[in-house]
Amino acid sequence: MTQLDWPEILLRLGTATLAGSAIGLNRDLHGKPIGLKTLGIVGLSTATVVLLAVQFAEPGKVTDAASRVIQGILTGIGFLGAGVIVHESEHFRVRGLTSAACTFLAACLGIVCGTGQWMIVAVALALAFVLLTVGRRIERWLHRMLGGRDERHDVESGPEEHHV
Repeated sequence: MTQLDWPEILLRLGTATLAGSAIGLNRDLHGKPIGLKTLGIVGLSTATVVLLAVQFAEPGKVTDAASRVIQGILTGIGFLGAGVIVHESEHFRVRGLTSAACTFLAACLGIVCGTGQWMIVAVALALAFVLLTVGRRIERWLHRMLGGRDERHDVESGPEEHHV
Protein backbone atom coordinates (compact mmCIF):
# COMPACT_ATOMS: atom_id res chain seq x y z
CA MET A 1 0.00 0.00 0.00
CA THR A 2 1.27 3.45 -0.97
CA GLN A 3 0.91 6.03 1.79
CA LEU A 4 0.96 9.55 0.37
CA ASP A 5 1.75 12.48 2.63
CA TRP A 6 -0.19 15.75 2.78
CA PRO A 7 2.13 17.72 0.46
CA GLU A 8 1.96 15.01 -2.22
CA ILE A 9 -1.84 14.83 -1.99
CA LEU A 10 -2.08 18.62 -2.21
CA LEU A 11 0.31 18.67 -5.18
CA ARG A 12 -1.61 16.01 -7.12
CA LEU A 13 -5.09 17.34 -6.42
CA GLY A 14 -4.06 20.99 -6.75
CA THR A 15 -2.32 20.44 -10.07
CA ALA A 16 -5.32 18.52 -11.44
CA THR A 17 -7.64 21.33 -10.37
CA LEU A 18 -5.40 24.02 -11.87
CA ALA A 19 -4.90 22.09 -15.13
CA GLY A 20 -8.63 21.57 -15.59
CA SER A 21 -9.36 25.18 -14.63
CA ALA A 22 -6.79 26.48 -17.09
CA ILE A 23 -8.46 24.60 -19.93
CA GLY A 24 -11.83 25.81 -18.68
CA LEU A 25 -10.59 29.41 -18.66
CA ASN A 26 -9.89 29.07 -22.38
CA ARG A 27 -13.47 27.86 -22.91
CA ASP A 28 -14.81 30.72 -20.73
CA LEU A 29 -12.85 33.34 -22.68
CA HIS A 30 -14.36 31.99 -25.91
CA GLY A 31 -17.90 32.10 -24.50
CA LYS A 32 -18.35 28.33 -24.65
CA PRO A 33 -20.82 26.34 -22.54
CA ILE A 34 -18.31 24.82 -20.14
CA GLY A 35 -15.72 26.76 -18.21
CA LEU A 36 -13.19 27.25 -15.45
CA LYS A 37 -15.22 25.92 -12.52
CA THR A 38 -16.65 22.93 -14.36
CA LEU A 39 -13.38 21.69 -15.83
CA GLY A 40 -11.54 22.45 -12.58
CA ILE A 41 -14.02 20.20 -10.79
CA VAL A 42 -13.64 17.52 -13.49
CA GLY A 43 -9.85 17.54 -12.98
CA LEU A 44 -10.16 17.52 -9.19
CA SER A 45 -12.78 14.78 -9.06
CA THR A 46 -10.94 12.42 -11.39
CA ALA A 47 -7.65 12.96 -9.57
CA THR A 48 -9.38 12.33 -6.24
CA VAL A 49 -10.76 8.96 -7.31
CA VAL A 50 -7.50 7.88 -8.97
CA LEU A 51 -5.53 8.98 -5.91
CA LEU A 52 -7.75 6.77 -3.77
CA ALA A 53 -7.19 3.80 -6.10
CA VAL A 54 -3.43 4.44 -6.21
CA GLN A 55 -3.30 4.47 -2.39
CA PHE A 56 -4.05 0.74 -2.40
CA ALA A 57 -1.42 -0.17 -5.00
CA GLU A 58 2.22 -1.02 -4.60
CA PRO A 59 4.47 2.04 -5.07
CA GLY A 60 4.86 2.83 -8.78
CA LYS A 61 2.23 0.33 -9.99
CA VAL A 62 -1.30 0.73 -11.30
CA THR A 63 -3.42 -2.19 -10.13
CA ASP A 64 -6.39 -3.80 -11.84
CA ALA A 65 -8.65 -1.94 -9.41
CA ALA A 66 -7.08 1.40 -10.38
CA SER A 67 -7.41 0.45 -14.03
CA ARG A 68 -11.12 -0.21 -13.57
CA VAL A 69 -11.54 3.13 -11.78
CA ILE A 70 -9.86 4.91 -14.70
CA GLN A 71 -12.06 3.07 -17.23
CA GLY A 72 -15.18 4.01 -15.28
CA ILE A 73 -14.14 7.66 -15.14
CA LEU A 74 -13.58 7.86 -18.86
CA THR A 75 -16.93 6.21 -19.58
CA GLY A 76 -18.74 8.63 -17.28
CA ILE A 77 -17.00 11.65 -18.77
CA GLY A 78 -18.37 10.58 -22.15
CA PHE A 79 -21.89 11.22 -20.84
CA LEU A 80 -20.92 14.65 -19.53
CA GLY A 81 -19.36 15.47 -22.90
CA ALA A 82 -22.47 14.27 -24.74
CA GLY A 83 -24.56 16.67 -22.68
CA VAL A 84 -22.35 19.54 -23.82
CA ILE A 85 -22.55 18.50 -27.48
CA VAL A 86 -26.20 17.72 -28.20
CA HIS A 87 -28.96 20.22 -27.48
CA GLU A 88 -32.57 19.61 -28.43
CA SER A 89 -34.33 22.41 -30.26
CA GLU A 90 -36.22 22.33 -33.55
CA HIS A 91 -33.64 19.89 -34.81
CA PHE A 92 -30.80 18.19 -33.10
CA ARG A 93 -27.67 20.17 -33.80
CA VAL A 94 -24.09 19.34 -33.05
CA ARG A 95 -22.29 22.07 -31.13
CA GLY A 96 -19.68 22.11 -28.41
CA LEU A 97 -17.36 19.42 -29.72
CA THR A 98 -14.23 21.25 -28.59
CA SER A 99 -15.73 21.86 -25.15
CA ALA A 100 -16.59 18.16 -24.86
CA ALA A 101 -13.05 17.25 -25.92
CA CYS A 102 -11.72 19.69 -23.29
CA THR A 103 -13.89 17.96 -20.68
CA PHE A 104 -12.36 14.64 -21.66
CA LEU A 105 -8.86 16.16 -21.54
CA ALA A 106 -9.49 17.67 -18.09
CA ALA A 107 -10.54 14.21 -16.89
CA CYS A 108 -7.46 12.60 -18.41
CA LEU A 109 -5.20 15.23 -16.84
CA GLY A 110 -6.90 14.57 -13.51
CA ILE A 111 -6.17 10.87 -13.89
CA VAL A 112 -2.52 11.53 -14.75
CA CYS A 113 -2.18 13.99 -11.83
CA GLY A 114 -3.67 11.35 -9.54
CA THR A 115 -0.89 8.99 -10.55
CA GLY A 116 1.76 11.70 -10.14
CA GLN A 117 3.17 11.64 -13.67
CA TRP A 118 4.17 15.31 -13.88
CA MET A 119 6.05 15.27 -17.18
CA ILE A 120 3.01 13.80 -18.95
CA VAL A 121 0.79 16.48 -17.39
CA ALA A 122 3.13 19.28 -18.46
CA VAL A 123 3.50 18.12 -22.06
CA ALA A 124 -0.23 17.38 -22.50
CA LEU A 125 -1.21 20.76 -21.05
CA ALA A 126 1.31 22.60 -23.24
CA LEU A 127 0.10 20.83 -26.39
CA ALA A 128 -3.53 21.51 -25.46
CA PHE A 129 -2.86 25.23 -25.13
CA VAL A 130 -1.06 25.32 -28.47
CA LEU A 131 -4.09 23.69 -30.11
CA LEU A 132 -6.60 25.87 -28.30
CA THR A 133 -4.74 29.09 -29.08
CA VAL A 134 -3.57 28.65 -32.66
CA GLY A 135 -5.51 25.62 -33.87
CA ARG A 136 -8.33 27.57 -35.50
CA ARG A 137 -5.91 29.85 -37.35
CA ILE A 138 -3.87 26.88 -38.58
CA GLU A 139 -7.06 25.12 -39.66
CA ARG A 140 -8.22 28.15 -41.68
CA TRP A 141 -4.78 28.59 -43.24
CA LEU A 142 -4.64 24.91 -44.25
CA HIS A 143 -8.13 25.10 -45.77
CA ARG A 144 -7.07 28.09 -47.88
CA MET A 145 -3.78 26.45 -48.89
CA LEU A 146 -5.32 23.07 -49.72
CA GLY A 147 -8.39 24.41 -51.48
CA GLY A 148 -10.92 23.51 -48.80
CA ARG A 149 -14.40 24.95 -48.61
CA ASP A 150 -14.75 28.60 -47.62
CA GLU A 151 -17.22 27.84 -44.82
CA ARG A 152 -15.84 27.17 -41.39
CA HIS A 153 -15.47 23.58 -40.28
CA ASP A 154 -15.39 24.51 -36.60
CA VAL A 155 -19.05 24.04 -35.73
CA GLU A 156 -18.63 25.88 -32.42
CA SER A 157 -17.64 29.16 -34.04
CA GLY A 158 -19.19 28.80 -37.47
CA PRO A 159 -22.16 30.93 -38.39
CA GLU A 160 -24.02 27.95 -39.79
CA GLU A 161 -25.64 25.21 -37.79
CA HIS A 162 -24.93 21.62 -38.74
CA HIS A 163 -28.04 19.52 -38.39
CA VAL A 164 -27.89 15.82 -37.63
